[in-house]
Amino acid sequence: MMTRLRCAILDDYFNLALDVADWQSLSDRVDVTVFSHPFASEQAAASALASFEIVCAMRERTAFPKSLFESLPKLKLLLTSGMRNASIDMEAAKARGVTIGGTQYSRDPTAPLAMGLILELTRGIGRENARMHAGEPWQVFAGVEIDGLTLGVVGLGKLGSKMAGIAKAFGMNVIAWSPNLTPEKCKDAGVGYATKEELFAKADIVTIHVVLSDRSRGLVGRDDLARMKPTAYLVNTARGPIVDEQALLEALQQKRIAGAGIDVFSIEPLPTDHPFRKLDNLVLTPHLGYATEDGLRIHYGQMVEAIDAFTKGSELPRKLA
Repeated sequence: MMTRLRCAILDDYFNLALDVADWQSLSDRVDVTVFSHPFASEQAAASALASFEIVCAMRERTAFPKSLFESLPKLKLLLTSGMRNASIDMEAAKARGVTIGGTQYSRDPTAPLAMGLILELTRGIGRENARMHAGEPWQVFAGVEIDGLTLGVVGLGKLGSKMAGIAKAFGMNVIAWSPNLTPEKCKDAGVGYATKEELFAKADIVTIHVVLSDRSRGLVGRDDLARMKPTAYLVNTARGPIVDEQALLEALQQKRIAGAGIDVFSIEPLPTDHPFRKLDNLVLTPHLGYATEDGLRIHYGQMVEAIDAFTKGSELPRKLA
């Protein structure tokens, strides 16, 4: 008789995991435990997960550095939503014989969220909604029309190109830059090419769509923010560390730019006492970019497929390491 395995589903903030995938199909082989809240520390994670052979991680919500792998001697299979996860030490996993699997997306919901942040910054939809529900007097927020404004897209890959298309549908002019972007690729995408300096100086709104890596960490720094117009906005739905958060905080506090819409942070969840929470020219969302029920249904469904394959001794459908 096969030994039953223990599987931990991490960071199920929405309490959706068990409802959107057929975990029952694994019930003859696997016992599933759901952790709905983030661990307070790596030590807390190590203590909670010590007896599990399988862990299902949701993006980078819980990091897996070498030290955590060393604290989890039973771990054999680590699954992550997405096909990359910068918070997993892949070499440490390989050294300890831990198999890593990923999941795919059918669509990407991040670009529409970025446009939503742009609309909130320029039209104050959420702010006026809150005032209406609070019983306050009629409108006080005079909006800004985005038709004819220039959107600067940092990163013109799959996400950035989708964002450019959405922006053009709203009548915006689009320019783009990234370290390896060429004028020819911009032309193919129907957007203008700009140097980094030109993009930050010319754009009315800058939106970030690059992958976090050692090269992109701190890519948007103090000098870039200083080049922005005092009427310009910054939107980040990529990853927090891509932007120098201290420099952004100071620019917003000193009103050197009009505002920002931020969905991602260097520390997540964002601490309740973080100074970002005190700024009235900063729209904050709690990393909603990928968090849709449709997307989670795909992620958890593919995790069930991977666990089924693993427990049957078969190759994972989407193996990372």
